[in-house]
Formats: sequence, structure tokens, C-alpha cells
Amino acid sequence: MSEIDNTLKNIFGFDKFKPGQEQVVKIITSGESAASIFPTGAGKSLCYQLPAILEQGMTLVVSPLLSLMKDQIDFLKSKNIAAAKLDSGMSAEEYRNTLTCARTGKLKILMIAVERFKNERFRTQLRQIKISLLVVDEAHCISEWGHNFRPDYLKIPMYEKQFGIGKILLLTATATQRVIDDMCKKFDIRHKNIIQTGFYRENLLLRIHPAKEEKKDNQLREVLAGKPDGPTIVYVTLQKTAERVARMLTENGIAADAYHAGMKTDHREIIQNRFMIGEIGVIVATIAFGMGIDKEDIRKVIHYDLPKSIESYSQEIGRAGRDGNPSLCCMLGNKSGVPVLENFVYGDTPGFDNIRKVLGYINESQGTVFEVHPYKLSKDADIRMLPLKTLLVYLEISQIISPKYTYFESYAFQYLVPAEKIIANFDKERKQFVKLILDHSKAAIKWVTVDINQIIIESNSDRQRVLTALEYFHEKGWIDLQPKSGVEVFEILKPEFDIDSTAQELANLFINKEKKDVGRLHTMINIFETDQCLAKNLSAYFGEKLDRDCNQCSVCMDNGPIKLPSSKPPSLNELDFNRLIQDLADTDLSPLPVTLTTRFLCGISTPRLIQYKARQMKGFSHLEAYPYKAVEKWVQAHLK
Repeated sequence: MSEIDNTLKNIFGFDKFKPGQEQVVKIITSGESAASIFPTGAGKSLCYQLPAILEQGMTLVVSPLLSLMKDQIDFLKSKNIAAAKLDSGMSAEEYRNTLTCARTGKLKILMIAVERFKNERFRTQLRQIKISLLVVDEAHCISEWGHNFRPDYLKIPMYEKQFGIGKILLLTATATQRVIDDMCKKFDIRHKNIIQTGFYRENLLLRIHPAKEEKKDNQLREVLAGKPDGPTIVYVTLQKTAERVARMLTENGIAADAYHAGMKTDHREIIQNRFMIGEIGVIVATIAFGMGIDKEDIRKVIHYDLPKSIESYSQEIGRAGRDGNPSLCCMLGNKSGVPVLENFVYGDTPGFDNIRKVLGYINESQGTVFEVHPYKLSKDADIRMLPLKTLLVYLEISQIISPKYTYFESYAFQYLVPAEKIIANFDKERKQFVKLILDHSKAAIKWVTVDINQIIIESNSDRQRVLTALEYFHEKGWIDLQPKSGVEVFEILKPEFDIDSTAQELANLFINKEKKDVGRLHTMINIFETDQCLAKNLSAYFGEKLDRDCNQCSVCMDNGPIKLPSSKPPSLNELDFNRLIQDLADTDLSPLPVTLTTRFLCGISTPRLIQYKARQMKGFSHLEAYPYKAVEKWVQAHLK
């Protein structure tokens, strides 16, 4: 028996690999990079977990969600594999101990969010750790052609080179050929090392039930009462819908709990854990629930609302029936929710004026660097945080700016031992330096703020020495150190760029992205309203060709096309524009911007609207059921 087979059996308890796993493992253990494109539940995680045991160094896993990390860490620990994660909810002692284990070679797998790379404390530690493999989970996030593009992921190739990491493993379940080509090109992964297994799973019973909005509650209860019995996830679009539907089900004798990103983290974890162990039978959730949920016996995945894209739909139904037994994937479909889904896209498209404001700040910067205080810039330019990050990435691609580093504007700490005891551990010049640091740390009620600039001036030292000392105090358990106010520093490569033409070019990029994302939504509708086998159509979207119909989806069973109902709201011309915007007009905004007013009426929050507490105003989201472009045209006509 080979070392790989022996590890598979004796550590993981499996007699054989699932399709594709062995090929990926052999590529990684032979010293090359790879990409694993497997459907949800097909065992992507083993592709890095098994090599991690055989490698000499540590495997670093970049993962998008804490819930994804939690389940995998629990699984690894159950197999006595040294694994840990870093997250903002850890205590100082947990964080310190985890990094100590990583530095001393006691940790085989460390899981982080991509944002962790921005932390200068973490990067300092990472340089002291031998990394044998970098794993990028949900790797489609690195591609602008993917359905869940995250600009921070674009920087991972830079980190790979910065820390001298030799091997990469990309993992994803939902990627079209264009996305696969894009993400592999960024990491120079050879085509022969892309291992892709089929999308189709014959145990998933795909059903689409056309449902008018007012009938969905009844239809949902009917589906829940039917076969197969077992744990169920009901997906909805909005947080308020999750709360309402869970309450409706409970009032009708079906025990259900809501789950969404608006809940506190500890409450969400309790609900997730109860679902995992079978104490909760039905979860009504937004897409915040599900990634990384390793529960084999989910018997039903029901879409109460339309999913955001075909990729989202495939991920979500992929959580059903991982044990191979028949599972129902049912969608209660109508087109009433399309405007709400479109609003998510339009809300992430900054306008020309917003982009120009950011470019103006770069142009006005003194010297050759541009410092970004993300939340302040987001507020000043009235651009949401995600599109602002995307804008900065576009500026990098245009070679106007280049990232240098991220630092924390300030540091604060809590004393875990008295200051005198800390000082007593040193002598001579070091003692004076430590005393200077603590003397220039201003105490508030709970936290002590470090005046780094004053310490640098008085000690004639540099910033790095101050941070190294603070890190040492933290590692010794003398203080609990917390960085505050992250600042991203960029080098300005083209200080003489033309603001107006550049703003227009960047605005066009966002408009193209907007068109692509809205188009993806309507492609999904077209696939659902098909007269061909659903399974066949879905597989074709991801590049797999089925040679026969599934004979068990809605189209195959009903021998005909599906038509999703839609309902038209009253004409906009019947509405009182001035009454709807009265509260917004009473603010100091004058004149009212067309884009901001449109977003107000469609229920799309922006930093400026949050500042004005728009959610508490009567007209906010009043037109969320209307197409965004129609509302925008109506607003333009009234604000002339």
C-alpha cells in the first residue's frame, strides 16, 4: 500500500478516493500546483487535507467564511490532525498560541480569511513560518467573470510570490470554463493539472413549481409535508423574509428557525450547531447559511425566492443529499423578485461623480503615496465598501496606483499584568525604551492607546521597533494587543493622469460588470423557463454534456416548458413622487442626486443614505418591486 493510500485509510478512514481526488493529491505531493473543480459535496477538502499530513511544512488555507472554517477544523481535529484558524473573535491567548504552534512546526493546517493578509502583525509572523502549500478555497472569487468576485482575492498571487510559496491548490464547485481559465492563468497552473469532475448528481430531484407570490406560503408547507423527510434548508433573498417565513412555519406547527447575516455571530453559530446535530429540522436562511456545511443527510433544499445566479443555485442545491440518497431540490418560482435581485447589482455600481471624487483625492495627495482610510473614503465618496475595493483594484490594473502595504493607524492594549512588572523584565537601554512606550500609552476606561509617533520621536527609533516590542509584550501574555483603524498605502505610479477620462473609463468597467451580472440573472431565468431537461441544461452551463435526459426533473416529468408567473405593480405614474421623497428632501441634500434618490426608493443602502438614517424614512424601499432602470427614468423626469 502506498503512503497516500495508507494515509487515506488509517487517518481518514476511507477505503477509496472519490472521483478526481487521487489525481489532485498525486499532483500536489509530486510538487506541482493544481486546480480541483468538483461539485459541492464531492470531497474537495481532502485534496489538501491528505497532502498536508505528508508535507514537511504547513498548509495555509484561504477560506471565505468562518462557518466554512469551523466545520473543517472540527473534522480535522476529530482525525487528530493539528489544525487551527485565525479569526477576529479569538482571545489574545488563542491567537498567540495558534501562531506559536505555526512557527514551531506543530501545526499542519492553518485557515484564514483573505483579509488576514492585510494585517501587518500577521505578515510579520508569516515570514517565520514554512508554508508548503497555499490553498484557495472558493477560488472562483478571484475572477471578475465569477459570480462572487472579491477584489481582495486578486492580491493572492502577489502574496504567493511575496512569501515564497511554491505550490498552489485552487478549489471551487461552481466555475464556467472562462472562470477556470482566468483563475488558473493568475497562478500559472498548467492545463493538465486542472482536474474537473462532472456536475450532474442523479440523486438530486430538480423541481420548479411556478408560484404566485401570495400562494408561496401554502406551497412551501405542502412541499415540507411531502417526501423525502429529513433536514431542510429554505433559501430566501432578504433577512426580513427569513424572519417572517420561519415565524409563519412555526405558527403552522412546523418547527423552523431563521438564519441571516443580521444576527449576532454567536446566535448564528448556535442555530447552525443545532441544525447540524438534528435539534432543528428546518432552517429558513439567506445565502449567509450553507457554505462549508458538511451535513450529509439534508433531504430538501427549497428556494422560496429566486437564487442570485445559476452558480449560486448549483452551490445551494449541492448541499442536499451528500449521502447519495434521493433529495428534493425545489424552487417556488416567480419573477416578482427579479427587481430585488437586480437591485443588489445596481447598488454595487458607483457613478461617474463618485469615482471622480476618489480620483480627486489621489490627484491631491502630497508626495508619491495615497493613503486609504477605507470607511472614511467609502463615506466621503458614497461608494459601498465592496465596489470601493474593486475600484482600487481597477486602479492597480490601470497602473495608476500600486499597493505598498497596510498598516494600523493606532494600536491599543489592555494590561494583563501591571506596567511595573513589564518594565522589570528589562535592563539598561531596553528598560528605558519599554518605559518610554508605556509612558506614552494613554489609558482610558478599558483600553490603553499607544502614541507611536511620539515614541518614535523621543526614542529616535523606527515604527517597526515599537511594533516588535508591543508584539513581544503580547506574546508574553503581559498585554492584550489590538490594532485599530487599518490604513492601506498605495504608491502613485501616474500622478499626472487625466481625472475625467480615467473616471469615465472606470465607470464603463463597472457598467460592463453590471450588465454582465444582470445578464447572468436573466440567463438563469431562461434556463429555468426551459422546455429541455433541467439537469441537462444546468450541466451544459458548467461545460458537462449529458448524453440523455434525467427523466426525473420538472420538465422531463411534465413533458413541457415551465413558465414562471410575474405580477406587475401599479404604474409609477400613479404614485406621488414628492410624498415618497419628502423625508429625503428634508435633509441638507440639495439638489437631490438622481442616483441617490433612485437607490433610496429602491431600498439600496449607500454610505450617504446610512448617514441620513434613510431606513427610518417612509419612502425608503417603497419601490423595491419595480425595475431599477424604470425608477431611475421616473426620478430623472421629476428632478429636472
